[in-house]
Amino acid sequence: MSNKTFLAQFSLEKTSRILWGLVLLSLPITSFRFFPFLGKHTYVRPLAFYPLVLLYLVLFLRLFKKEIKLPWSNVLLPFFLFLIFTLFATANGALLAPLPLRGQEYWGRAIRAFITFGIGLSFFFAALWMHKEEEDLRRSLKWLYAGLAFTILWVGVQAIALHTPLLKKGQVSAWQELFSVRGLTKVRRVSGFAFEASWLAGQLVTLYIPWLFASIFSRFNIIKNKWLEPLLFIGAVASLLLTFSRGGLLIGLFAMGLTLLISGRKAISRALSWFFRIKKSAKPVYIKAFATRTLLFLLIIIMLWGGVSFIGQQKYVTRLWTVEANSISDYFVQINAGGRLTYFWAAGKAYAEHPVIGTGLGSAGFYLFQNYPDWALYNNPEVARQLNPTSNLYPNAKNLYLRLLAETGIIGFIIFGSFLLAVLAEIAKEFQRNKFIGSAGLFSFIAILGYYFMQDSFAMAELWINFGIILGISHHASQEQL
Repeated sequence: MSNKTFLAQFSLEKTSRILWGLVLLSLPITSFRFFPFLGKHTYVRPLAFYPLVLLYLVLFLRLFKKEIKLPWSNVLLPFFLFLIFTLFATANGALLAPLPLRGQEYWGRAIRAFITFGIGLSFFFAALWMHKEEEDLRRSLKWLYAGLAFTILWVGVQAIALHTPLLKKGQVSAWQELFSVRGLTKVRRVSGFAFEASWLAGQLVTLYIPWLFASIFSRFNIIKNKWLEPLLFIGAVASLLLTFSRGGLLIGLFAMGLTLLISGRKAISRALSWFFRIKKSAKPVYIKAFATRTLLFLLIIIMLWGGVSFIGQQKYVTRLWTVEANSISDYFVQINAGGRLTYFWAAGKAYAEHPVIGTGLGSAGFYLFQNYPDWALYNNPEVARQLNPTSNLYPNAKNLYLRLLAETGIIGFIIFGSFLLAVLAEIAKEFQRNKFIGSAGLFSFIAILGYYFMQDSFAMAELWINFGIILGISHHASQEQL
């Protein structure tokens, strides 16, 4: 091989790694202001899509030069089946001929839905393509952690503006609007670089915390300094608390607890043994070990007490158990979840009307208004804004499971479920090969399943990245064993 050929290949390979790194670094910015061809009510606008497009150009050039092969995993079989069925369900949905809604027509919504689906898939396949071995993961985590570090710093700036007089909220909001379609919200919830607080919470529990949590109890470090992962983990948890996202907090706690129960029992036993059993040694060494454990214990107590106390002072959270309601629907309205329950109800009714193959991808909104329950038509501000004749808002299910049921019917829902089960099977295989990757994968899987109850968009990159990383490494590990 000539020096020119070697340098060209090395340059393309290095360029692809840098571009992938920029994708991971820019993931926190979910609603980039400068995103063409999207309406003003489209809020999923990932900045990471720009370096991702450049990355695909480099990858396809390398593919054309036969330096690399197309990515593959057996998990893709049920996924492609789901995609084919979705095309069929969407074509069939056109025969239902739903009436246009607020300037939106069926095929316009369908094309838009497939575009957002394609955006999510582009992140998934890029992650699958860029990961073959543990070293690829180490490089990715460095970029991913850098993006998280910037997010934590920006969350700190927002928290200062929202909870202290040191910074003006309007000024920080103006800074955010330089790159985002939205500044700070009226409530005192941080949103980081994301569109809203719940989106930031989703990023933290589905994308970042899984790797940090797994690295701590599996003792996997990407650099020699072992303080990096614990420090970022504390910052991520603090940021999650500052979002006041009730769903994010519950999902994070549940995913953490279940992951510990399944894969962290030995780590818990080892930690308890280290904590309570101090080896007999010289007095100065014994005193140092005892002081270290005491300081760590006090730090954990202070963090837990501080976190619980802080959340306990937020009415947005405490409203969950302090409101007095006359019915279940009244309870959801009073805890500011009346709109979400309304969308769930309407999506369920839309599914019941078309249970087999659904109404077509992107079309659920055409069938929601007519299925709103009577109780949702009063004392429900969010629904009132949507029903306002002057509003241009297009309703959505805000729950991926109900959206799939309504738009692709029970058949599409089952096929997509088989894809998720296939992903879980690959994660289970990784437990046998690499506990760190398997544990992070399990945490991500549980968190993503929970997050699907809160979001219905396919374009959220954090719902695809970790799956792609794990499946890429798992596939190549399986190939090497053959």
